[in-house]
Amino acid sequence: MLETRLSATVFALIIINKAGGLIYNKTFHEAGLNKISTNDLLVLAGTFHGVHAITARLNPIKNPAAAAGITAPAPNPAAPPGILTRPEPQSGLEVLESENFRLQCFNTMTGTKFLLFTDTAQANVDVTIRRVYELYADYVMKNPFYQLEMPVRCDMFDRKLLSYIREINSR
Repeated sequence: MLETRLSATVFALIIINKAGGLIYNKTFHEAGLNKISTNDLLVLAGTFHGVHAITARLNPIKNPAAAAGITAPAPNPAAPPGILTRPEPQSGLEVLESENFRLQCFNTMTGTKFLLFTDTAQANVDVTIRRVYELYADYVMKNPFYQLEMPVRCDMFDRKLLSYIREINSR
């Protein structure tokens, strides 16, 4: 029974602002990951931000016109003829998996990154991380006292997040 419980676990959450600064970190399962210092968390946030930016630029070119040096956006087959559409957003690093844990990144349209550390056997991590983002949007971004890009200090977000992660970890 204990084996099953540890094999599907959310260990920690880190939120990084669009400049690469650490604005939130929370450990949910103490027995999962080795503890690291606050300084190491800051280094991790900045390093991940840089690696994410570089990997976003490494995307292969999908449009033959762009390969020839023409910078016009690729036409959208669903768009009416003659109307230019925006190119696909760059994704960058999304999943980093090791023997002991998986790091899943959810990058928002504003550049805020949510890094969720889970066990490699954890299912539906993308659904979990989107729900965490919804909680962030509801309880942090709608908080009139929260200043953008600053560390998150919101008790209601902490309570709702902890409740949600406990529900997942107890399955």
